[in-house]
Amino acid sequence: MRLGCHTITWGGVTGDPTGVTSVKDLVYRVPGSMPRALRDIAAAGYEGVELFDGNLADFAAEPQRLRDLLGENSLTLASVYTGANFIYSELLPDELHRVRRAAELAATFGAEHLVVGGGARRASGTRDDDYDRLGEALDTVAELAEERGLTACYHPHLTTIVESPDEVRRLFSCSRIGFCPDTAHLVAGGGDPAQLIREHRDRVRHVHLKDVRDGRFLPLGQGEVDFDDVFAALREIGYDGWLFVELDYYDGDPAEAARISKSYLDGRIEAVTTR
Repeated sequence: MRLGCHTITWGGVTGDPTGVTSVKDLVYRVPGSMPRALRDIAAAGYEGVELFDGNLADFAAEPQRLRDLLGENSLTLASVYTGANFIYSELLPDELHRVRRAAELAATFGAEHLVVGGGARRASGTRDDDYDRLGEALDTVAELAEERGLTACYHPHLTTIVESPDEVRRLFSCSRIGFCPDTAHLVAGGGDPAQLIREHRDRVRHVHLKDVRDGRFLPLGQGEVDFDDVFAALREIGYDGWLFVELDYYDGDPAEAARISKSYLDGRIEAVTTR
């Protein structure tokens, strides 16, 4: 398995304000310095990096600048993260427009995976057919990713209609998209990430790792996630892809958070996966 780190900790996740009035322009973005983030990630010993669609788009006009930054730091752009509501039929074409753009840019820079979150919770309450709408949209996402040589995978996330284990099962019953388990979101949603990895073993394409305690996301080893069981589950299913530390927020130096998680991984993953 190869270890990577998402740049999200270098400023936390924000969005593009133009998306409030123009859905096609709504992206995720980290407000911090991407050159600094890449340097810190490389210095901590990671091999790969994951970017949000908005940060990747910032390099669209100067692609060589990102290639140079990756090369200077001996990093691989392994994955790109994007998302959408996916359940509103009138908005869907514009949402798929920007997901397609994210996939095109990801392919330009040689990424392997397109990680997707979403599935809005309506103010009036979730409808039964919202899962069908989400599943159909995610099948389209999987197709447009495959057309560009990428593998698409879905990331269950708090505040969406795919939080709990039953909601994860329901979504996967109506979509063929791959699975990107996020250990902390699955625990916070009332699930057991190792169990869900085993249950959806044929879906796992990419993995996000972070810890959680009392609703707060933390570096690995500082919360309640049973990572020994998570790593054992990944070994059991024969997973040999990327493991990405993706800490949403850290009240301190993001480089320190990256080092804490990398040290934890170095101390645990080999022993568990070779058992």
